[in-house]
Amino acid sequence: MRKCVFGGPSLYGLETRPEGIEFRPPAQMGDIWKAVTEGVGWIGLVDGYFGACASVWHKEILHALSEGCLVYGASSMGALRAAECHRFGMRPIGEIAQAFARGILNDDADVALLHGPEEIGYCPFTEPMVEVRATLAALYASDIVSSSEQETLLSAAQSLHFSQRTPEAMLTGTDLPEARKRHILHAYKVNKVPAKRLDAELLLREMSAEPPPAESIAPWTISKSASYRTLAALPSQAREAGR
Repeated sequence: MRKCVFGGPSLYGLETRPEGIEFRPPAQMGDIWKAVTEGVGWIGLVDGYFGACASVWHKEILHALSEGCLVYGASSMGALRAAECHRFGMRPIGEIAQAFARGILNDDADVALLHGPEEIGYCPFTEPMVEVRATLAALYASDIVSSSEQETLLSAAQSLHFSQRTPEAMLTGTDLPEARKRHILHAYKVNKVPAKRLDAELLLREMSAEPPPAESIAPWTISKSASYRTLAALPSQAREAGR
């Protein structure tokens, strides 16, 4: 059974990639549909594009599930779509996807970031809020930052657009002493919690398992609406901006 994973910045820094899985760029509308037509039976959605092109449609995920594909979601766009489609059989993998599925997280911007192109491995340029929270929690647990500093930095991070949210910008938005800012900046980078990559690694382990875990999915029939037929006919679009 063919397997593929759509990933980009969430896989940045991943040292090894399991054999038997084809890695494709972050998904956009039509990419999952195309994978199904190519005979892919296991699909992992980690990263996906948005903004400058249409994002992965829920309908194509439902199409894949209706065709008997196993569809996993984690980390970023995959976490969002898994939370929205898990009742139909998509599998939410990792803490981020589970948090969205349970309503603990509900803002798409929590996983958004700015990143580089494929040529430099989709290197992340900004910080997603899920990793800001995880890293600041780790710094607080290690007594590197105080409770008030943690709250101050969280507030500063949340006030920034995802395309501007860097550790430097977060600290600039506070009134902490300059020496303290330098100390926290160093500690943040050294102790960074790559929450999205950790969940992506878990998805890869799940997809490497044989046989797939048993799961009872209630029967349902997909509606082949006009939008469904339009999607089937759509050509691939250019990728420009991503999550």
